[in-house]
Amino acid sequence: MRKINEIFYSLQGEGYFTGTPMVFVRFSGCNLACEFCDTRHAEGRMMDDAAILAAVSAFPARRVVLTGGEPSLFIDDAFIAMWHEHGYTVHIETNGTCELPAGIDWVTCSPKIDCQPGGGLPLKLHRADELKVVYRGQDLSQFDAFECRVRCLQPCSGENIAETMAYCLAHPEWRLSLQTHKLIGIR
Repeated sequence: MRKINEIFYSLQGEGYFTGTPMVFVRFSGCNLACEFCDTRHAEGRMMDDAAILAAVSAFPARRVVLTGGEPSLFIDDAFIAMWHEHGYTVHIETNGTCELPAGIDWVTCSPKIDCQPGGGLPLKLHRADELKVVYRGQDLSQFDAFECRVRCLQPCSGENIAETMAYCLAHPEWRLSLQTHKLIGIR
């Protein structure tokens, strides 16, 4: 059984796959306490894997995004294998503080190391397909050695867009990632 906050179908609103139809499986629960988190962790229902698969199968997309909260706290190799056995491509959005099961097709690491007193939990991931940082003016040189295909910098709740754009212009290894789902009014 896994605590699921919600399962919904939409366009990916941020990062490398912006605009791509995907089914989102949002888990409840996290090992961090970010003030800007958009997941209500007290909400959710316990679901077994068959029920999760059935809910996702109601939608036409073959890409599933495991998000949260922190999905790595709740998944394992068998859960990832289930998706592949049913023809899905598996994406995960993780804060990078936990090890991941094998076989995930696209890993987006969005470290939130400044969300806990004392700097938060140390990153367990040092490579991912995508590094997506919510920019709050922090020193990004700490990610210089992080191995990834693409680096995305996202304004915090859309409030510091100009500052984030300026950082990307001064550091062209970063690309701007806006939360387009919020800008166009979709989930």
